Amino acid sequence: MAEISAGLVKQLREMSGLGMMECKKALSETAGDLQKAEELLRIKSGAKASKAAGRIAAEGIVGTFLSPDARLGALVEVNCETDFVAKNEDFLSFADRVAELIANSDPANVDALSSLDFDGTKVEERRQSLVQKIGENISIRRFERLRTASRLALYLHGAKIGVIVDYEGPEQVGKDLAMHIAFAKPAYLTKTDVPANVVAREREILAARAKESGKPDEIVTRMVEGGVNKFLGEIALLGQPFVKDDKQTVEKMLAANKARVHGYRYIVVGEGIEKKSNDFAAEVQAQAGLAR
Repeated sequence: MAEISAGLVKQLREMSGLGMMECKKALSETAGDLQKAEELLRIKSGAKASKAAGRIAAEGIVGTFLSPDARLGALVEVNCETDFVAKNEDFLSFADRVAELIANSDPANVDALSSLDFDGTKVEERRQSLVQKIGENISIRRFERLRTASRLALYLHGAKIGVIVDYEGPEQVGKDLAMHIAFAKPAYLTKTDVPANVVAREREILAARAKESGKPDEIVTRMVEGGVNKFLGEIALLGQPFVKDDKQTVEKMLAANKARVHGYRYIVVGEGIEKKSNDFAAEVQAQAGLAR
């Protein structure tokens, strides 16, 4: 039997939202394969698909920029070590200035961004200077940029979630869409945008779960199709229940306002980054007898 580390159990626990012992057992049954263990938990327990936004986050903020005509915008994730520094005025100003450079210069990646001119110096030199001044490591992790012939709406939730939406319609619709995306974090715009392999994997999991119910094949088929439709509605923006009125979907809200959404970008600070947690490891060691 493969040795299951505390870190692996912790990762599966964060992905599934289930208890340590359930996660340990699933990992043991799948020889430590994280993806197979997650699928097994979903089949046996009905756990939902993992969401990166639910994982432990590093500190930092989303720097933002929106042009006066609302046709050009950018988001940038700038990380630091503590929440205290994330509220520092110099740190905040740096992040927003970098977002403006991204919008106006359209760098290909973070490396190209680091070489851009920043008020007579380079972005990387300014970052290093800020590190020396504040005394914490500071990094530019990623960014998003949008330009449109229509209109952009920008929404920032607590400096930790930034959203830009490309839309047509009343200004309030753009604000509401951006707020909804910050809350629901849709992975795709429409159901047809969901890759076939993602749908196929979900169908396999739902089929395995439905067969365990012991119901007749025709009922199992209906259960699977219903589950797939629900899954697509949850991960695609237009099919999601609108956050301000969950009795209608986002698509219906847009139709009622004669509005359209062309695209969107969002950043959640620390998404996919894992902090060290010695307390959790100790907890696993004590309760589950696992090796580090």
